[in-house]
Amino acid sequence: MLGLIDFKALVSHIGEAVIISDRDENILFWNASAQRIFGYSQDEALGKTLSIITPERFRERHSKGYFHTMETGKTKYGHTLLRVPAIHQDGRSISIAFSVTLIFDERGEPMAIAAIIRDETERFQEERKLKEKLAAYEKNHSMS
Repeated sequence: MLGLIDFKALVSHIGEAVIISDRDENILFWNASAQRIFGYSQDEALGKTLSIITPERFRERHSKGYFHTMETGKTKYGHTLLRVPAIHQDGRSISIAFSVTLIFDERGEPMAIAAIIRDETERFQEERKLKEKLAAYEKNHSMS
């Protein structure tokens, strides 16, 4: 039997970013992989809202969904991998995939959301290039 696993030790070294945010979207936990993916150190991220990694054009929609999840205690992204754009600290756009889980208090009320995030920028760019090549191929061969 493994016994009690130290959560912080586990998520501190995992390859995916682990970000936990409170009811108000304030970041409570930010692991080393979050720093690698988004560029912010733990000290820079803790206490900030998730808007630091959310593109401006999606912030309102993101916050609306976030607060709805906190009010209802339900998320449709718990078992689904969501692929969205995000923002690195240096301002460049990156592509991420993530799933979330709610964290409940002793009364059963949602108190935080934990996200497990993977950087898919390279995969997304490769997929886009393949689609462009396929479209060009189809165009050239449909004219024949």
